[in-house]
Amino acid sequence: MKTYGLALLAVLLVMCCASPVLAQATANSTSVLYGSPIGAGLVILGAGFGFGKIGASALESMARQPEVANKIQPAMIIIAALLEGATFFALLICLIKTT
Repeated sequence: MKTYGLALLAVLLVMCCASPVLAQATANSTSVLYGSPIGAGLVILGAGFGFGKIGASALESMARQPEVANKIQPAMIIIAALLEGATFFALLICLIKTT
């Protein structure tokens, strides 16, 4: 039941954020906002959740098996760097304006 609620919330958030993306320019306007501040906020929330999940999982696995901590830490840093790059890209897409 919890999964269905989260899926419904995700669909509603996407529907709320899609309206500025699908907006058409009028004759008076010079630019259309392709993304939205709501979309940028969702990107930040998703990135925060991802970083928290990476850190929690890595620390838990290092606590359970301390001998493999040297292998887990570099993998954690690589995954966090990839997540950060994707977050910056998504923020740029959300905040771009056309001229």
